[in-house]
Parts: sequence; structure tokens; C-alpha cells
Amino acid sequence: MRVYVPLTLPGLAEAYKTGELGSGPFVAYAVTPALREWYLSDDIEELEYAALNRAALASLRLLAGDAEAVRRRVVVAVDVPDGTATSDPDRALDPAALGEVRVAGAVPLDKAAAVHVDAGDAEADVAAAAGALAAADAGDDDAQFVVDGAEDHELLWFARQEIPNLVGLGS
Repeated sequence: MRVYVPLTLPGLAEAYKTGELGSGPFVAYAVTPALREWYLSDDIEELEYAALNRAALASLRLLAGDAEAVRRRVVVAVDVPDGTATSDPDRALDPAALGEVRVAGAVPLDKAAAVHVDAGDAEADVAAAAGALAAADAGDDDAQFVVDGAEDHELLWFARQEIPNLVGLGS
């Protein structure tokens, strides 16, 4: 099963240093039955993209809580064995939890299929979105517009081998 793990660049650096994602259980996003029902599509690529976007929003939430992190959303796509990631049936239809799964234990970083990261030109919009997130959650439409502005930036695709360069450890 493919899951999308939301991180920040410091979180990615830590995963690179330890060689694993999370210590378990940790939150990730995947194509769940509730996400399929909400998205109303059978196209697996569209559903995977929706799960990736849910993880990107979770990465934005991590950035909102870490004032020191570079303002770029980070999502690691990783394949885990079936049954490793489970959704909470009590939260399955909660709009805030669509696609959310819990991964039971640490996942080796070498299982990552790809890393998705904002380009440098997204930093100002991502910073503004992280700052507006609390107001958007409280129902402020103007703040939600700012948060949605971060979604205008497509996350770039990087191979797992490019992680050292992404976190400033490459040559």
C-alpha cells in the first residue's frame, strides 16, 4: 500500500539521519474507502493525488507548529506492507481526517518511492498559509483563501537518492 507521510525539511533530515520514517505509530495519508467515496472517482492516479494533497496540508500544519523550519511542504511517498497502515473507522468520514491512516511502526526510508517538496518560489505563499491556518480552521474565509494559495504550488518530485541535496547534506 502506498502512503504519503507529511514532514518538514528538518523532519526529512532526521529521517535521512536515522534511515527511517517515524517511530510508530505515525500519521500518513492513503487512498482509503472514505477518500474514494468523498472524491467520487475510480481513477487511481486522481485518488493518489488527492491523498498526496491531504498529506501536503498535514505538512503545512507541521510547518505552522515549527517557526524555524524552512517554509516548504514535504511529503514522502512510501510503500508499506498491506495491513501496516489502518484508518480509524470512527474518524473515516470526518472531513479533517479523509485519507488519514496510522502506520504501525517505523518504515525504512529506503522504501520511499519518491519525495515531494515545494520549490523555493513557493516559500512566501507557504509561509503565509502556515500563518493563516488557525484562522482558516476557525472559519475565516479570507484566511482559507490564503491557505488555499499554497495549494496553487505543485510539489516537485524527487528521487529518494536526492534527499541529501534536499536537506543540505549533499555535495
